[in-house]
Amino acid sequence: MSLSTAEAACVYAALILHDDGVEITAEKINSLIGAAGVDVEPIWASLFAKALAGKDVGDFLFNVGSAGPAAPAAGGAAAGGAAAPAEAKKEEKKEEKEESDDDMGFGLFD
Repeated sequence: MSLSTAEAACVYAALILHDDGVEITAEKINSLIGAAGVDVEPIWASLFAKALAGKDVGDFLFNVGSAGPAAPAAGGAAAGGAAAPAEAKKEEKKEEKEESDDDMGFGLFD
């Protein structure tokens, strides 16, 4: 059996258990996989059960493709927090400086 088939069998078994509102354990994953007639080494069920222990599988399902938690900005604040206005002010100052460079005492049509 290929690695991807074993992983898929464990994922489907975990999803079935979650859908039924049953705690996800290695024994229950192995039971479902055995009932499906799929041959998977027991270590895979154990790994999946440990990885999902204490996790909300529903959150995984509803947050597929969404961004993870925001990384702290250079100033230590979370993205979108206090660091964002400071960055905006820096950009405004930079733009003002660029605009002031245009006024050097003479113009294009002088």
